[in-house]
Amino acid sequence: MNIKFLSILIIGTIVSSISPNEADAQDDRYFEISKNLQVFAEVYKELNANYVDELDPNELMRIGIDAMVNSLDPYTTYISEAQIASYRLNDQETYKGIGARMEVIDDYVTIVEPYDGGPALEAGLKAGDQIRNVGRYATKGRSLEEVSAIVKGAPGTEAQLQIYRPSSGETLAITLIRGSVERKNVPHYDMVSPEVAYVSLTTFTQAAGANIAKGLKELQKENPDMKGVILDLRHNGGGLLAEALHVTNIFVPKDIELVTTKGKVKDRDRAFNTRNIPVDVEIPLVVLIDKKSASASEIVSGSIQDLDRGVIMGQRSYGKGLVQNTKDLNYNSRVKLTTSKYYIPSRRCIQSVAYENGEPKDIPDDQRSVFKTKNGRKVLDGGGVTPDVKLEPKKVSPLLKALKDEYIIFKFANDYVEKQSAIEDPVAFKFTDYSGFKDFADKSGFEYKTGSNSVLANLEEKLAEDDIDKELKSTIDQLKSAISAAKADDFEQYKDEIVFEIEQELVSRYFNQKGRIQKQLQNDGEVRAAIELLNDRTRYDSILKSPK
Repeated sequence: MNIKFLSILIIGTIVSSISPNEADAQDDRYFEISKNLQVFAEVYKELNANYVDELDPNELMRIGIDAMVNSLDPYTTYISEAQIASYRLNDQETYKGIGARMEVIDDYVTIVEPYDGGPALEAGLKAGDQIRNVGRYATKGRSLEEVSAIVKGAPGTEAQLQIYRPSSGETLAITLIRGSVERKNVPHYDMVSPEVAYVSLTTFTQAAGANIAKGLKELQKENPDMKGVILDLRHNGGGLLAEALHVTNIFVPKDIELVTTKGKVKDRDRAFNTRNIPVDVEIPLVVLIDKKSASASEIVSGSIQDLDRGVIMGQRSYGKGLVQNTKDLNYNSRVKLTTSKYYIPSRRCIQSVAYENGEPKDIPDDQRSVFKTKNGRKVLDGGGVTPDVKLEPKKVSPLLKALKDEYIIFKFANDYVEKQSAIEDPVAFKFTDYSGFKDFADKSGFEYKTGSNSVLANLEEKLAEDDIDKELKSTIDQLKSAISAAKADDFEQYKDEIVFEIEQELVSRYFNQKGRIQKQLQNDGEVRAAIELLNDRTRYDSILKSPK
């Protein structure tokens, strides 16, 4: 087909979908589209015809399409015909996989957390189990995405797994029946002080609002003197818009407009109101957020802030205020594209306006537009929700980070669970064998490398290259010894931090996610800060009051 005729045909299709007035107003724009389609097609044709090496036309076009959509935002993607079967299966609500969180550890996809009531747990899989084969498919060196695509499937079907359990040295053949299991979206709710309730929401899946409402009503009934609620949305990446509305509606009245979506096609713009009778519109509320709180979490926290219904505490949120839709294309392919942005009650959009390596860039406050809350407080658009009370994120020592990055604590817990069948309740449990843990880390070949190690290694290499006096070698050796001694001291300096991390890992093996949260609350500075604020009603009210 003639390239010029092809581009005219495409432009004709675009123009036919808009009104005559719109077409008249955009003549210049569609000329530019037509011109660039011709240029693109000619370059594509010349490369395929005359480039020195043989090219795959499908791969070349895919690279061009990917570059085009990747220049927009991280959520706009092209789904090829080859990917469509997997995409459709993943897009179905019944496609739930094996009920476990997995990561690549030591070159194998490994079970990190089997979910309560899920197929993995029922089949006998444990945290630490390496998936060596799925049927005849060897998994060594494969990515998490590759192995997950094979392990997952429709509920009721079988997956034949060969498992290696490092803690016992066993190789096991396991037949797993895939099922449709979801993790609890409200894994824990309880009183964290005599008058303050705590509710953890991990994801906005179906019934999230109903589950929070149920838990809050139960706590209020058991604790009639309750004077405050902490809603924990930290590390909550979002989910269903409807559930974001339901969760907010627990604390704000019926018939309040919370979210509007606006895009290029005005007929598709929508407004979403609260529709239910709230649980409590008066009780003081603190919402905890961090840089991993995104999308639906930002609708809830941003709406609570805009309506002056509660105090937002923590770190600035992720910044995702976009709505995606999927469109079918020719040859059984699809494009998932951003079609609108959502706006919360102050009419601001919390979407980050710039990305770096697929992640939102921090937008300075002086580059963000100012909006007003219901009481007239200033809030900013773009770049997420800024907390009313900013808290410094908990710092992790370099030693603990290294232990976690190399899965030393994870592997130690695998061994511990093999030897100990049960522990006391999660809050009372104390880990006391720290010397045993250090021995385990040493036998595992754990190498704690600091920045000074890298600098010293580079210096040593440079000195050798430059043939500097070898007498300096003794100085280098002295520095190495000093660094080694300092690193040994770190195990004692950061003992409390490491022990608490071990306790959380062990508790999660016996009491799952609920137990881990209960343990975390023993040493959670942000929760303590929220309790202090809720116990200081004068300070709480002063944060939300109208500015003078």
